[in-house]
Amino acid sequence: MTKYQATINLQDIKAEVAATSPEQLAVELPQRPPSEQAISFRLLPKDTALFVFELLTAEQQQALLEAMNDSEAVSVLERLDDDDRARLLDELPAKVAKRLLAQLSPETCASVQVMLGYEQGTVGRILSPAYVAVRWSATAGEALEAVRSSALRPEHLGTVFVIEADRRYRGLVRLADLVRTDPQRSVAELVEARDVFARVTDDAAAAARLLQRRDLDALPVLDSEDRLVGALTVDDAMDALDVDTTATMLGMAGIADPGHSTEILRSERLIYGSILYPVRVRILFLMVTLAGGLLVGGLIEQFEDTLAAVVALAVFIPLVMDMGGNVGTQSTTIFARGLALGHIDLSRIRSHIWREMKVGLTMGSILGLLGGTVAWLWQGIPNGVPELGLAVGLALFTSVNLACFLGFALPYTLLRLGLDHAPGADPFITTIKDFTGLLVYFGLAAWVLGIAS
Repeated sequence: MTKYQATINLQDIKAEVAATSPEQLAVELPQRPPSEQAISFRLLPKDTALFVFELLTAEQQQALLEAMNDSEAVSVLERLDDDDRARLLDELPAKVAKRLLAQLSPETCASVQVMLGYEQGTVGRILSPAYVAVRWSATAGEALEAVRSSALRPEHLGTVFVIEADRRYRGLVRLADLVRTDPQRSVAELVEARDVFARVTDDAAAAARLLQRRDLDALPVLDSEDRLVGALTVDDAMDALDVDTTATMLGMAGIADPGHSTEILRSERLIYGSILYPVRVRILFLMVTLAGGLLVGGLIEQFEDTLAAVVALAVFIPLVMDMGGNVGTQSTTIFARGLALGHIDLSRIRSHIWREMKVGLTMGSILGLLGGTVAWLWQGIPNGVPELGLAVGLALFTSVNLACFLGFALPYTLLRLGLDHAPGADPFITTIKDFTGLLVYFGLAAWVLGIAS
């Protein structure tokens, strides 16, 4: 017993954890000191302990494992799903992971090493090697017996894969169809989704969207020779989509995570971590905005004579800046969401950009006509400069069209350059739009009104 253990009442802790629900324990456990976390976890029944562990975030799981002794940590790892086990070992410090890996059973160790051999973000990293499969020649009754005799969790039994003797994939059968059909009927007659599968090297988020689109309980995962090696389950697919969408939306908001892969972009660190962390990941893009603001100030200074000649021009500066910025933000948000949900195909980016530009032409015409008319009636005629309406209208038309184009083209360009942490980051869009919007506005105003800048 350690010195820390001697200072606490184990009976009190045991009574406390016994009276607390697993869901509440998952919330309270990470708030305790590391040593007390390990002790509390040790006092839980095995099944409850595993359930609580799976409710924790990846960072909390890692901290708890490091607080345990090796035998306790190995016991937990052995009972986890293969993909969760591989993820945890990959995120642990190298020395700790190597030490724990050496103590796992040979079978578990081999499974982990295979999964860790695949690249981050691929299906191979998150597939489950546990699934139910029957031969092409099997009957529905034999397939049902395979389900009954399986030790898999209930959520993994909704789909039975059909394979040849050499494990080549031939399709899948839903459990509901097996239950409803004649037990003597061949599974070959029930097979569906023969062409729906993922490769171990495919992008995990793309495979998850395929699973979602086809409304399957599990997606077969094949190797390069079409052999079935695992399944992508719904829970792992949703995790992959969550990671992908979170990374995309954080990048759109101008939050980068230098030195980390998108797999470990976690909003918990922004909410609960050290103050220095959100400062570090956000400051870079805010520096871009700061520089852009200074450039805009310099631009306004260049058109000081134009402003002095027609003071009413200043009234519409916020309109031009805000309209261009808002339209740009709309476009980048549509792009980010479409990319995350698989609705935007980067191989067809020209057609996507052209469609957005047509949207911009329509909106720019409407907003330019309305804004120009208001400017003409409100400030143009009363101040003896009716041309002001034309300048505002043309500036809005140009600004909206440019914003729509940049809202798709800029994030695509950033992605092509490999800047995955900020695809279409709003700080970039805002900076570009503020500068170009005002340049167009003052330039058109000076030209239409015949004022030398």
